[in-house]
Amino acid sequence: MVPVPAIREPLTAHAVSAAGVEAVLDWLDSSADGLSSAEAVERLESHGPNAIHIHRVSALAVLARQLKNAVLILLAVTAVLSYALGDHSQALIIGTILAASIGLGFFNEYRAEQAAAALHSRIRHTAIVRRDGSFADIDVRDVVPGDVIRLSLGQAVPADVRLIETAALECDESILSGESTGSEKSPEPVPADAALTDMTDLAFMGTVVSAGEGLAVAYATGDRAEFGRIAAGLGERQPETDFQAGLRRFSYLLLRVAVALTVLILVTNLMLHRPLINSALFALAIAVSITPQLLPAVVSTSLATGSRQLAKAKVLVKRLVCIEDFGDIDILITDKTGTLTEGRISLVDAVNPSGEHADSVLRLALLASDGDLAAGGAATNALDVALWDHADARHLVGDDATRLAFLPFDHTRRATSALVDDRGKRLLVVKGAPEQVLARCPDTPQDARQTLSALFAAGRRVIAVAVKPAPQLATITPDDEAELTLTGFCVFADEPKSAARQSLARLADLAIEVKIATGDNPQVAEKVCADLGLASKGTITGAQLELLGDEEFADAAQHNSIFARISPEQKARLVTAARRTGRSVGFLGDGVNDALALHAADVGISVDTAADVAKDAADVVLLEKDLGVLATGVATGRRIFANTIKYVFMGTSSNFGNTFSAAAASAFLPFLPMLASQILLCNLLYDASQLAIPTDRVDEEQCDAPSHWNVAFIRRFMLTFGPINSMFDFLTFGFMLGILHAGEVTFHTGWFLENLLTQTFIVFAIRTRRVPFMRSRPGALLTATLLSVDVIGFVLTVTPLGRKLGFVPLPWQFYVALAVFIVLYLLLVEVTKKAFYSEPMRVFGQPYRTRDLSHVIARRAARFVHSDTNTRRRVPPGPASARKRAEDIDAG
Repeated sequence: MVPVPAIREPLTAHAVSAAGVEAVLDWLDSSADGLSSAEAVERLESHGPNAIHIHRVSALAVLARQLKNAVLILLAVTAVLSYALGDHSQALIIGTILAASIGLGFFNEYRAEQAAAALHSRIRHTAIVRRDGSFADIDVRDVVPGDVIRLSLGQAVPADVRLIETAALECDESILSGESTGSEKSPEPVPADAALTDMTDLAFMGTVVSAGEGLAVAYATGDRAEFGRIAAGLGERQPETDFQAGLRRFSYLLLRVAVALTVLILVTNLMLHRPLINSALFALAIAVSITPQLLPAVVSTSLATGSRQLAKAKVLVKRLVCIEDFGDIDILITDKTGTLTEGRISLVDAVNPSGEHADSVLRLALLASDGDLAAGGAATNALDVALWDHADARHLVGDDATRLAFLPFDHTRRATSALVDDRGKRLLVVKGAPEQVLARCPDTPQDARQTLSALFAAGRRVIAVAVKPAPQLATITPDDEAELTLTGFCVFADEPKSAARQSLARLADLAIEVKIATGDNPQVAEKVCADLGLASKGTITGAQLELLGDEEFADAAQHNSIFARISPEQKARLVTAARRTGRSVGFLGDGVNDALALHAADVGISVDTAADVAKDAADVVLLEKDLGVLATGVATGRRIFANTIKYVFMGTSSNFGNTFSAAAASAFLPFLPMLASQILLCNLLYDASQLAIPTDRVDEEQCDAPSHWNVAFIRRFMLTFGPINSMFDFLTFGFMLGILHAGEVTFHTGWFLENLLTQTFIVFAIRTRRVPFMRSRPGALLTATLLSVDVIGFVLTVTPLGRKLGFVPLPWQFYVALAVFIVLYLLLVEVTKKAFYSEPMRVFGQPYRTRDLSHVIARRAARFVHSDTNTRRRVPPGPASARKRAEDIDAG
């Protein structure tokens, strides 16, 4: 005999599992009819919301991410060394750069994280709960102990529950056990000493209904639930994305170059018997100058700007850094319902095999629907909702029929079955996909297939209804669904979206190939695509795919556009096959049958009205199910990446050129070519002007196709355009020494000004592949900041403040020569750009693409679900062989 706990004590899983259903209901002061609304409100106040507050914005965590950057670590080390060596002005300048980068990065990311948190709060999970004697959808946060909950396929269990009734119920409990196979459930009590995973009469918060359905009573909510206790203590460490991996590889490249040049310059100066401290400070300044110090700030500003733009477009990106991955998509695999069609399914007619209207067919379909007959429907399946919404539904069912047993839908049978007592006759009613139902009807009328073909050709969704007498049956199994008699078809309409044609055109402009993966009939899918002008390369069905080997499947995946009657496993296999070709695949889905494919995709995309398991498997959640919204998100991701890479190109090319010039000049000049503090001041001014990069205009062709990090390409760019910068540095050196006969201070001033002006003016050329100003106008803010920095640099060299920094006014001849050098520099860069970008293999991001997929697998392995109750489900990683699918271009 299990002791009855005190009413106010939290019930333990062992006690609840070992007790009978009536005992548990008694402990909870509830019944199979559920709670009243008043009781639920009272218990909500007492127990609190059914939520675990894991998604919170931590200022300290955001700050820590700013500090975890190789470039900033180099700056910090240099500042400390400069101060220790006695150059306080250099330490102050570096400290200013550090503060600016960290401060701007923190401000933008923290603000963006808060915006993302606000969007997260808009995504809600619901549960079907019996209140006041009838079932209704409520927010999972409002579930309380004692609530009677209906569990259905694809639902994340909203609380720890004791099962009351089950119908072939299975739950995916990998969140607790690590096992991916479903756990069969039954209301029968289990021994009190059973392990948590052996308590088959319980279902736990965060687990997912993988088959069947059931009725249960909640006994523990929020952090009192089993997984709630675990989740409350979980950290939020996030896996690395493509974008972050690229930044990391790029930072390491710069560190290697910086260390090599620092050692070279230091050794050279010491061999020339120059003072150790001055040589060391100069070498450290050069090391800093080659790094784009404000890259973290530019990236965070770009991502924050993008997140605000996406929020306005009703797009929630779960992590800011996923925005760039969103822009990387070049194949989109999507379902049909709600994306190409309105998603508002309505019953058009119920017909017999000859195509004539028949109310009897509709009545039988209602008896086999997933709604509760006694409660007047409350269906969760969209087609069944449409059946119950028909004006005559409740009148047709009446009080003459009683459901004795029910076998819910699964994706193998593609049907539901009900054992009913209809006016004294016991019948088995089967309702499902026409192909599967007709295969179980041995004597199908000749005109039935013609009727069905005509309905499909008209673009209608159809379910078939069949029956057989079942006087001996007390329960039903899938094996009983045989020797049926077809009674007719229920016909549904889901019209194409009026805006879908334009959305598909936008995706085509973004070089995104759209493929349709649907559980619907191939003729219906082809009709919808034809109506919307979506060109199809071919159609193939799930049955045909099932017969193909891996190579044949990959070929079919590449050469077809419509995949009909496709299973969840085939959707995931389709995504994997597309990714193996080096393409970046986005998958858009909202059903439980889409979860596997969402996990397999580079970017999983769902909507806030999706099934729990689909919504939580996604990287991106659309608050409006519209391909136009998705296209906006992709374009935003590409603009962010384009502007980020502009800064990288400009910084690495000019910084490398200047560093090479400094190294060469220090070897032949009798003095240092520039003071360390002057080098850092120049870099501070230049980088400050680049903070406007995220607001810059982006050329259309830069968004036409996805781009990604390619360190080898950046290296080639640096080695191509950096020496051009050095060439004009040497011309300046020659002019100052040979014509002006400049001394040390004049030389420092002249090179400082030339260095600053050439770096800023060249931004206008390098920011675009087009001819600047004539065919590509820079953003107004970027233009203003660049010109402002030039004015500041000039003023510093002619005012008393400049004396303290080691500057002197320059003769007028220098300014004339400088203007000529700048014009020649811009012309030479334009000629070089034309040659550089004319080679197909050098176009950044295309057509050459290789992808390092290990971080994608890591991201899939670390995904969690059920964000509204904030519980988490760990997803098993893909096979180890997937990590070797591709290598990054710079691996060798």
